[in-house]
Amino acid sequence: MSEAASTPRPFRRILPGGASEPSERDLAEEVPIALEFNGIGYAVLMATPADLEDLVAGFLLSERLQHPSDTVVGVSTHSVEGGIVARATLPADRAPALLDRVRHRASDSSCGLCGVENIEQAMRPLPRVTTRSDADDGAVFRALSVVGAHQHLNTRTGAAHAAALVAADGAIRLVREDVGRHNAFDKLIGAMRREALDWDGGFALLSSRCSYELVEKAAIADCPMLVTISAPTRLAVDAAAQAGLALRVLARGDSLLASG
Repeated sequence: MSEAASTPRPFRRILPGGASEPSERDLAEEVPIALEFNGIGYAVLMATPADLEDLVAGFLLSERLQHPSDTVVGVSTHSVEGGIVARATLPADRAPALLDRVRHRASDSSCGLCGVENIEQAMRPLPRVTTRSDADDGAVFRALSVVGAHQHLNTRTGAAHAAALVAADGAIRLVREDVGRHNAFDKLIGAMRREALDWDGGFALLSSRCSYELVEKAAIADCPMLVTISAPTRLAVDAAAQAGLALRVLARGDSLLASG
């Protein structure tokens, strides 16, 4: 189930000098999405209520509750007052990992030991990237020049991030959007899983800064190169280097920075 990703709302446009006029603008939807796995409440995400099956498929991989080779689980979504519940059932052999992650999520951060355990969970070693991108920097610039035409929600609202699967020649193969940059990337990864798409020498292009969490998602998804339009954090660059993930950051129409 997917609800409307945007809704029009009336405004008044204020002009220089104090004049005003009626206006209307599409606003991106942002609602709580409660994720339940095997009947256990796992997390609540603030997300755009579209492509939720993709979101769950990517989230399960990013949370290491599934492996890339695992069968993609079915997802049921249910509208409730105030939001949406998305439910999935993991196989029995994934139950221990699920319970362990729930334990760490629910632990009391005021406890010193629990805090240390949570930090260790947050900073788990990243897998080494085994794929390779065949894209040159010209392909990155080509993708940057056309990706805006694929950002339909952002065109309407100006409030959505995009995550794109890009071919080695710079052609846009697939795009997912969300108000959250993490959600957009999970949706892209999940859509790739559900449609059995590989990186095929291409790369991921994100309309966001390069944070550690996005590097982690890329490494877990075995993405060969991550391109972001804004700057990286130091931890993101260091983690990408350790995982063997190539980075292209501050990627704009006139320049980019390369790492790895």
